[in-house]
Amino acid sequence: MIISAESLDFGYGREPFMAGLSLAIPEGSICAVLGPNGSGKTTLLLLFLGLLLPKSGSVSVAGIDTAAGRERLKRSIGLVPQDESIPFALSVFEYVLLGRAPHLGLLQQPGTEDRAVAMAALEQVGIPHLKDRPVTALSGGERQLSTVARVIVQDPRILLMDEPTSHLDLANTRRILAMMRLLKSSGKTVVFSTHDPNAATAVADQVVLLHRGAVMAAGRPQEVLTEKTLSAVYGVPVEVRTVDGRPWVMVD
Repeated sequence: MIISAESLDFGYGREPFMAGLSLAIPEGSICAVLGPNGSGKTTLLLLFLGLLLPKSGSVSVAGIDTAAGRERLKRSIGLVPQDESIPFALSVFEYVLLGRAPHLGLLQQPGTEDRAVAMAALEQVGIPHLKDRPVTALSGGERQLSTVARVIVQDPRILLMDEPTSHLDLANTRRILAMMRLLKSSGKTVVFSTHDPNAATAVADQVVLLHRGAVMAAGRPQEVLTEKTLSAVYGVPVEVRTVDGRPWVMVD
């Protein structure tokens, strides 16, 4: 397993939030971390990233215990945050090129190959025409696509994506979901959080369903996305139909 958590306890201050959480994510898979607002999705991604540390238990990513420090994880894991503050008016190309930083030495400047990789990533996410536009002038969806390109340029083994479709219209949502499949086909592991069961079932091989900091169910979408479980977690009646072999969730 490329990511695993064992008996993980975590809390904010003195308030416990997660207790005894265990899970495992296979390498080369797409895993959706699903749950309503406040269920612990972003917290779990930050624990995987090593930006938060458990009070007890352990988190292992690509064979590295996250307690060993964020520095050792930089080449293996990348994050697409839900919202990222960008204070400087970098061009989209300059912003995406920042993703090459883990591959450069101290004070080393990006070279021709790095620039080619950045341009290829912009083309991959469908926004090469925005390369000279200031990031601060982008729409929410365009900025999200730029962030995805920056992480692709980093070339990590694992991509963590926090609510990656939350600011996107239908066309760009489909583009991001297709991008996840492409990344998986190239051997990457993709873990993304979402509150939308249908975003999860669209691409995920595995779903981890969270509720109030606890894993309510984990497994294939067909096993996790059941009417009984989803109704209990989301607090509303849910109907689940099968479309093209995958569950499709409808709310009454």
